[in-house]
Amino acid sequence: MGAVVMLGGEVIATGANAPRRLHDPSAHAEMLAIRAAAQLLGRDRLEDCDLWVTLEPCAMCAGAIAHARIARLYYGASDPKGGAVEHGPRLFGQPTCHHRPEVYAGIGEAEAGALLRAFFRSRR
Repeated sequence: MGAVVMLGGEVIATGANAPRRLHDPSAHAEMLAIRAAAQLLGRDRLEDCDLWVTLEPCAMCAGAIAHARIARLYYGASDPKGGAVEHGPRLFGQPTCHHRPEVYAGIGEAEAGALLRAFFRSRR
């Protein structure tokens, strides 16, 4: 999985899933990209940033997106099993969610799905 944070049309941070490589269960692509963007900008609120990811974010990542106050979330493939935006807890629709980004799902969905299937097939 991959993630990119953009500010004003420019890529300012990227992330790729690395829980096993980093021995860190929170090292999802979104988390790493958000952390890198916050460090680069020197602030925890990324309200003027967009986040692009290949797969629908999980509950942990959706929570981080809300806490970072990401303006817009774009993602490719839906994740009926682990997603938390349009599936599962639908985090941004919960009354306790303090920030809801604009969400654009299905961006390059076929391509993102094919990439993810090929990646996991190679791991088995």
